[in-house]
Amino acid sequence: MAYAGFGLACVLSGTPPFHLGATPGPSALGWGVVAVGSLAAVGCGAVVRSGLRPALRGLLWAACVPAGIAAFGLLMDVITLMFGQGVDSGVAAANHALAATGVVLLAATARPVRPPSSRTVAAVPSAASGPVQLAACAGTVAFLPYAAMKLVWASGGTFAGVSGAEMRAISERNGASGLWLTLESWGLDATVLLAALGVFLLWGLVRPWGQAFPRWTPWLRGRRVPRWLPLAPALIGAATLAPYGVFGVGYAALATAGVVTMRRGDFPSSSDALLVGWIGMAAFAVHGGALIVAIRSYWLRTRSLSTARQGHTGPVVPGSSVVGTVDHRTGCGCGDRQAATSRAPRSSAGRTTSSAVRRSRAGCQSDARNPRGRDLHH
Repeated sequence: MAYAGFGLACVLSGTPPFHLGATPGPSALGWGVVAVGSLAAVGCGAVVRSGLRPALRGLLWAACVPAGIAAFGLLMDVITLMFGQGVDSGVAAANHALAATGVVLLAATARPVRPPSSRTVAAVPSAASGPVQLAACAGTVAFLPYAAMKLVWASGGTFAGVSGAEMRAISERNGASGLWLTLESWGLDATVLLAALGVFLLWGLVRPWGQAFPRWTPWLRGRRVPRWLPLAPALIGAATLAPYGVFGVGYAALATAGVVTMRRGDFPSSSDALLVGWIGMAAFAVHGGALIVAIRSYWLRTRSLSTARQGHTGPVVPGSSVVGTVDHRTGCGCGDRQAATSRAPRSSAGRTTSSAVRRSRAGCQSDARNPRGRDLHH
């Protein structure tokens, strides 16, 4: 409802809720914000009234798509605010924040409510699979040309026909903050530091130290890392970098083929601007894709497993097979028929003797008839 009200206010006041850089979009797009907000409100209201039905789940997930598109640019707003720069539009930044909040709330509502379990076991910290770590390597290597280009400018060198002094003047003209300019005067570039932070986050998602604080973290070593701590910035980064990089690479490919013309902007020629565009957009696209792969792996590896469903009381390693289960009719955790059969000795004819199975059944049945006896047995 708040998002729909925001869109209606934009329409009535003639304020554009979307901006492409510093260029405002049409204010009529506010009706799209009203539509998305109204759709989400109707879906959530129906869930409250009649429960989470499959059709309503589909409606909520469908509403997440346009809300996620509307949230595009939130990461850029956060970065500019971190370094003391103003956003291009306060209304557009508010639109990004409201849309991102809506995506989180819609996804949380669309998730099925699972019955509470008697006990949950946290997964043992583990590394991601080989292909996921290869994706992390690709996301790391993709940033190397980008970081090298930025450091050349920060150190006073020339790349793509633009010198470091000219790039500093461009930053001042574009309203760069004092912190941004101070870092450049020290030979550092703020975007390189953010790229290093993105690489650190990426490897935290695929290595065990992203699930438990390592020894080199004072006061926190050995403690579990809250799941939201790496997942929240990773989701924001992936939702911004991946589409931004993919569309940018597509445009650069069309410009290379001569289908469209690359504007030269602050560079001496269109070919120089195209070179810089390829370096930057390829880094964003590959790193954003690697983040998506790493997020999925981290989510699956850090899920808490229910002992009531798994019949397992020790630490659980994701991907390991657990044989013992719990009989939900009797509450007995002695082991299932398959486990009892696998532990029983085999006869000379190669068939499993059924005495162990009968003893297991008798024990479970007696426990079911005598609750006190079940407690003593366990």
